Amino acid sequence: MEWLGLSADEGPYRQSEAEGRHRALADALFSAGFLYACRCTRDEIDARTKGNATPGYDGHCRDAGVERTDSTALRFRIPEGGETVIEDVIRGRVAFPHSAMEDFVAVKSTGAPLFAMANAIDDRDMAITHIIRGEDLLPTTPKQVLLWSALDAVDQVVPTPVFAHLPMLVNEQRKKLSKRRDPVAVESYRDQGYLPDAFVNYLALLGWSPAGDVEICDRSTLVEQFRLADVHHAPAFFDVAKLTHINGEYLRAMDLEDFIAAAQPWLVPEEASWAPEGVVPSWPAERFDREVFAAMAPLVQERVATLGEIPAMVDFLFLADPPLDEAAVDKALVRDANAEGILAKALEVFGACEFDAAALHQATIAVGEALELNLRKAQAPIRVAVTGRSVGPPLFESMAALGRDEVLRRVEAALALARG
Repeated sequence: MEWLGLSADEGPYRQSEAEGRHRALADALFSAGFLYACRCTRDEIDARTKGNATPGYDGHCRDAGVERTDSTALRFRIPEGGETVIEDVIRGRVAFPHSAMEDFVAVKSTGAPLFAMANAIDDRDMAITHIIRGEDLLPTTPKQVLLWSALDAVDQVVPTPVFAHLPMLVNEQRKKLSKRRDPVAVESYRDQGYLPDAFVNYLALLGWSPAGDVEICDRSTLVEQFRLADVHHAPAFFDVAKLTHINGEYLRAMDLEDFIAAAQPWLVPEEASWAPEGVVPSWPAERFDREVFAAMAPLVQERVATLGEIPAMVDFLFLADPPLDEAAVDKALVRDANAEGILAKALEVFGACEFDAAALHQATIAVGEALELNLRKAQAPIRVAVTGRSVGPPLFESMAALGRDEVLRRVEAALALARG
């Protein structure tokens, strides 16, 4: 939450700290007849209700005058007839007939209130005005409303809060997001290199959209425009591809200095204030060159969608022998009949030309013309020779950053591979 810039206004609070208050109000509700003692076990209830058209507790102890003891739970007495209506900001009017509701357990035999009662008491004591939660909890809402009304009768009267039940988040199979099955840990997105502002921006779009369906919104716009009543009913698809796209837009909009600073935990984690979990650069720390990265950073910034993609894009700059992509080597060096001639000519031309991006561009064009090849075909073996891959940052800027001696060494090594 701190990483996302969503700091708490107060708290945190532990529900256990209010246990005395919970127990006192449970006693008051029992004395007033809103709760009654029940000694039924689950096995007894199941045996009695087997085959019933309406599942749930059958009210066996409701009017039996069961004495409250250490072995009895307390059930809430659902009103006979009528219904409880929830005016939900998002769902509209939702009615729950009392005939379809069972007398639910509100207090365990230990005297400790269960979720519904403890939450109702805490919400009242903390003057909660809005209860905003997932739509899967909508069926429990009439319990809270009925408890709230009962508590009004034994305690001070507190206005009922506004309810808003948000659409569920689903994965690409349109199944509810699961902590066990889906990547839902916020920390994992931080460690992959998503920006907090981009992440907040994307989360705000799940089930809601700003005016004009604009996707990229700063926080002040989100705060200004957001209304609970505008939240959609349909489940919201947590689309990692869309999140990644938005993150890329945020990265490209950063000032260059801020981008370079944000990249440091992935490049030199030992010097950063924090390090992404499991991130260890493939190069020795002493080989990292801040000036070289700064020179390449504008080109990298245009191409990455997360900060975590940066090391793989620039590792060839800081490794004595960058890893070779086998498929790229096979295609560009082994199976390309022109590779040997291109690399041999490149050694000659690169050894004599000015060594900046513009001059290297022209020199590579000259290599291609000498062999009657266009620039794309001429530079393919050279790129694999220099970077170890067939894709990456612009070739000529990369070569200029590496320097003449290192480029010639790598081209010569690639030429040996091309010759077999």
